[in-house]
Amino acid sequence: MNSQSTNDQEYLTVVLNAIRVCADYRPKLGHSAKDGYTLQQFQEMYRNDPFYSWVGLDNPLMYAAHKAAGGMTSIYRQIGIGCENLFRKVLQDSLNLTEDDVKWSYTVKKGRGKTRTLSLDARIQTDIVPDPKAKTRIQSWIAQSAKSLDVNDRIASSLQGIVFEVRQGYKSKDSKRQNADIANAATAYTKGYLPCVAILSLQIDEAIALRYRNEKWMLLTGSVAGESPLTSIYSFMSEVIGYDLAAFFQRHSDILKAEVNNVLTKLLSTK
Repeated sequence: MNSQSTNDQEYLTVVLNAIRVCADYRPKLGHSAKDGYTLQQFQEMYRNDPFYSWVGLDNPLMYAAHKAAGGMTSIYRQIGIGCENLFRKVLQDSLNLTEDDVKWSYTVKKGRGKTRTLSLDARIQTDIVPDPKAKTRIQSWIAQSAKSLDVNDRIASSLQGIVFEVRQGYKSKDSKRQNADIANAATAYTKGYLPCVAILSLQIDEAIALRYRNEKWMLLTGSVAGESPLTSIYSFMSEVIGYDLAAFFQRHSDILKAEVNNVLTKLLSTK
């Protein structure tokens, strides 16, 4: 088991750097401007639009509303990206794996000789985990998970690792995204991996959660009180991987809250 604070600063930086990106968010206002629009550019555009000018949509508060709405989405997205990067780093350090070891992708054919590379956020391949005790814990978790999902015994016995989709929460009901995840799960099983959605919060619609479980995704959420590693990502990380991820977030909660508050303050301003 690793010391729980050895890599704290590095891990914290991974998450904070992702969140800080949001502070510079500028709304695109339905256009293709790569860097978005400043308040001055927004007002110039809207004042030159007769209708928008007539009804007062060139108001700076309208700009602030656009910035806050898009920025909110950006915050969720960037926290998710930070958590993906953090998750890979923790697996890498806790299990003594390389950066490439914890990545997973596969190629699909698109027709006319073209291909597309798809990936999930993290991977554990049991046969390359050097610590025998950690390897045993992971293998046991895979077997228990497959049983809980009612995976066919022959398929379950062929599973040699786990691939993860890591998210801060699941607030979208985008069926296209769900269908893509279901396709990823099917491919994961053909490659010998158990697919697992790791959600760091409790934010997922129960109907969506049920659909993922029915499609044989293992689903771990951000519950913390007396939970099993078969249901909680934090219990899984602590009991199976050997790193107390919940304690990491608790240790640095004040810093994370301050950073999010700083970003929100900027997003809710007209500047």
